[in-house]
Amino acid sequence: MKFTVYLIVSKNKQNLISYVGYTNDLEKRLKKHNSSKGAKFTRGRFWKLAYSKIYYSKSKAMKEEYKLKKNIALRNKIKSLFLNENFSTSSV
Repeated sequence: MKFTVYLIVSKNKQNLISYVGYTNDLEKRLKKHNSSKGAKFTRGRFWKLAYSKIYYSKSKAMKEEYKLKKNIALRNKIKSLFLNENFSTSSV
């Protein structure tokens, strides 16, 4: 079975906020986040996928998710790259 570590972003006033998680069905999980049925933190916002990476071990995916959650510099770099490539001031 494959597991995906992902980072999603949403616009909050003038800043991008991010959420990191892992799942075995990324498309379904993103739909849950956007329908306010995902994690409590993600409710009430529209989320876009900024980063994902597939792992074939649940434990490896969980370890990598934890590392990404704690590595603020890497999260900010991913958000910055995503902002430059995908967001305009009116898109979210």
